[in-house]
Formats: sequence, structure tokens, C-alpha cells
Amino acid sequence: MSEFAAPAKLNLFLHVLGRRADGYHELQTVFRLIDRADRIRIAAREDGEIAFSGAYGEDNLCFRAARLLKQESGSSLGADIALEKSLPVGGGLGGGSSDAATVLLALNRLWKLGLGRARLQALGAKLGADVPFFIFGKSALGEGIGERLTALDLPPAWYVVVTPQVAVSTKEIFAAALTGQSKRLTIPPFFPGRGENDLERVVTGRYPEVAASLKWLKERAAQARMTGSGACVFAEFATEAEARAIQSQMPRGMDGFVAQGLDRHPLYDWAN
Repeated sequence: MSEFAAPAKLNLFLHVLGRRADGYHELQTVFRLIDRADRIRIAAREDGEIAFSGAYGEDNLCFRAARLLKQESGSSLGADIALEKSLPVGGGLGGGSSDAATVLLALNRLWKLGLGRARLQALGAKLGADVPFFIFGKSALGEGIGERLTALDLPPAWYVVVTPQVAVSTKEIFAAALTGQSKRLTIPPFFPGRGENDLERVVTGRYPEVAASLKWLKERAAQARMTGSGACVFAEFATEAEARAIQSQMPRGMDGFVAQGLDRHPLYDWAN
């Protein structure tokens, strides 16, 4: 079996601009890949069966992604897939979506399907709103529900990410989100500190662990905010040394990690 990375993402800001007629929210965000990742082992099978080993069984997005790709492509092949989780569930780091994207990218190559990036992104959108970004594979401005993507060049950066031990329900938070708090930004250019996360107020009001983590980080960094719909919070630094220095101050009972920003997904070249 070959092993593949499924990297996390950060939302450097997240504006909720309004509610759409289809019930989704109109968003504006900047996505950044980081080098913290789940690991997925995949091998093609000749018998057409898809076997998955990992949390949630056949409800897992890895299994669903493989099954969808097989249905849409008509491939006679199958796969053995094993997921090793490092990214927290319900953390706002896009772990499940990234897992699905990595499965689509890897199986597209292993099954010799030759599907283009745009086709894979369209398939990914059927699995979750963030999946197309991971297949897009570069830092990006996301609009619509996050599926309209424009590549951005972002400066090198390191991040301290604090991971409160709670799983936040994206559906619950968006249902309670207030719209129209923020205006659409003109991007590019984008620089650190622009924008806000409009979901922070809802999440910190419902999850004291997130509020405490964000308060701690804001006391030590010029800019700190929540990613996605939570629960993880982060701050950006120019150097690894600065990020490690903040991480070393974490009190007992607080968890987190240091990660480097990525310009491209590890499997970016696996789609055209």
C-alpha cells in the first residue's frame, strides 16, 4: 500500500455575507493549506471491492469518495483504504474533506482514470463544500459556499494551532450565524490580519473551551482567530522559532501544534 498525506487547512478569515435561497450561506474566505495531515494508505484491487479501515466505517468520507469515483467513472477496479487520523474531528481544519480529496486524487492515478482537476472538484462538491478546495490544491480565495476558488500567493508563514477538546457542529453553528456583519473584501491583495471570522462569536458563546483558548492566544499574538466553524484557533508567525516559543508557553491541559503553511497540496501534480 502507498501512503498519502491529507493536509489540514486554515481559514485566514471567514465572512458570512448572507443566506442563499438554497439554504446555504454566501461566504468569503481565504484558505491556506498547512503541513499537519492525516495519513491514508491506499492500494488498488483487481476484484472491484472497496475495503475501508478507519473511524465511522462506510459513513467515512474516504469510503464515500472511493465509492462515488467508482460509480462516476465506471472503473472495474477497487481499493483497500486505511485512514490514520491526526486532525481533530469538528476542529475546523477540514480533516474529513481533505481525506476525501486525497482519496479522489490518489485513486484517479491508481485507477488510471485521467480525470481532470475540474471534474474531480465537481465530484468533490457532492461530498462536502470544502472538498473542492483540497483538490484545487493551492492557497485560494473562496466565495459562494466556498466552491468558487481563485488562487492566491501568500507569504511564507508558521502557525500555532490550539486544539480545544470539543467537536463543534458546523450545521449547528451556521444555523445560528448572523449574516451581514462583515462586508465583502477586495482581494487580492491579502495580508495577515485582514477580515474576521464571523462565526467566532457564536462558537465562543456556546463552547467555553474555545473562548478560553482564543483568549489565551490573543494575549500572546498580534492576531489570533478561529478557523472555519471551530473549534481550533490559530495565530500566524513569520518564523518557526516565534511559533515554537508561543507553543512552549501552553499551560497544562491545553493541546496544540506548530505547522508550516503550504503553497501546494502534496498531490497537486496528480491532476491536470
